Amino acid sequence: MPLLNWVLIDLHIALSMTCAGHALFFKKTPAAALAWVSVCLIFPFAGPFFYFLFGINRVRTRARKLDDERQVPSGRPVITPVTPEFSGALYGICKISNTVTRLPMVSGNHIDLLHTGEAAYPAMIETIESAHKRIFLASYIFDTSPVGMRFIEALTSAVKRGVIVRVIIDGVGELYSVPKAGTLLEKNGVKVARYLPPRYFPPMLNINLRNHRKLLVADGDTGYTGGMNIREKHLEGKKAGIIDTHFRLTGPITRQLEHSFIEDWAFCAGEDVQPSSHPAPVVGNAICRVITDGPNEDIDKLEAILVGAVTAAETRVIIMTPYFLPSLEMMAALRTAVLKGIAVDIVLPEKNNLPVVKWAMNHMLSDFLKQDVRVFYQPPPFVHSKLFVVDEKYAQIGSANIDPRSLRLNFELNVEIYDPTVAKKISSYIEKRIAISRKIELKDIRDLPIMIKTRDALAWLFSPYL
Repeated sequence: MPLLNWVLIDLHIALSMTCAGHALFFKKTPAAALAWVSVCLIFPFAGPFFYFLFGINRVRTRARKLDDERQVPSGRPVITPVTPEFSGALYGICKISNTVTRLPMVSGNHIDLLHTGEAAYPAMIETIESAHKRIFLASYIFDTSPVGMRFIEALTSAVKRGVIVRVIIDGVGELYSVPKAGTLLEKNGVKVARYLPPRYFPPMLNINLRNHRKLLVADGDTGYTGGMNIREKHLEGKKAGIIDTHFRLTGPITRQLEHSFIEDWAFCAGEDVQPSSHPAPVVGNAICRVITDGPNEDIDKLEAILVGAVTAAETRVIIMTPYFLPSLEMMAALRTAVLKGIAVDIVLPEKNNLPVVKWAMNHMLSDFLKQDVRVFYQPPPFVHSKLFVVDEKYAQIGSANIDPRSLRLNFELNVEIYDPTVAKKISSYIEKRIAISRKIELKDIRDLPIMIKTRDALAWLFSPYL
């Protein structure tokens, strides 16, 4: 028995020191490192066990391993980069974005804002029906409601007339409807790939590492991206509908959208598809760049650019998002902006499809309200739009939310736009939404019943995992 005791003591010391050392070297903040080191050293066996389960970030490790397995497409998009001479806020944002994206900016683009599925879906289907050479479509959710079936019919018709069609559906997002859209498309001769579908052997059941990107590119010349999945709920007129925005992009930026799809397709399907070879037409004045982000990156590119944009702002920052659980860096940047006299407006949905996220958001809003950040709740139905504007000169559109899951755990795609005309158009759209929204005051949060405050605080504790 004494021998067994000594063995257990030695094992405890070895496990505790190993896990504590791992936490010391790999945790990003002193508070997190100290907490896990204490847990590992104080609680025999239980401390190292819980650290092994919850303390090690396997998401990035898994994502980088998958990144090593990616096939790199052999072709490169035909793009003529530009080097604009920006000043003020645009100069600071551009400098950060140049460093972290390593993609060129391209000029000559035109962007149309499409409000709700009633505007976006007919335009997207018309683009599919008029395509002559190729169609690339990626969606997190692709349901088989009447809207989804219209897309399936249009894609099937395109294949029959000789158009190259490739479709990527997220492996978890596809499970939102029965029958599955991918199955119906494959039966009709459309090539479909699932992004990391769940499997039982070898097991891969995690809900992280999702491809949250939404894009459509036809003939390399017309593209769409934004917040909309292919889903009946994105029709505002439907019961329990979702209000959202999508964007039609024309010009050279579509080649970057196309290249992003081709990289994902090579990873999912193992097929090397060549990009469009003809030069993209110049159709407008907007300077744009695609930003792809995911847990396989060494730096959180999207968050770095967003924080940099807030820091560079000179007059106003507007954020519209369905899920607002910013990092400490983003919170500090927004507070600092207000202290500099910059107007900061956060526009959120009154009704949220994820109540626990809404509870967590409620808890942390008081910190912003104390700093004179203006917060607005849009009336129902649920608003899923993701828009970001700085000084009515710079904007970001795309799939990313301002929350840990989107900026740390998902694969996202945004487009940054350096153009006052487009930025003002998006800002004007947000202003119309603010006009019908309810402004939140600090007392609205302070006057909540104690049970509601407790619920919200508990939800906030789990915000890194929401």
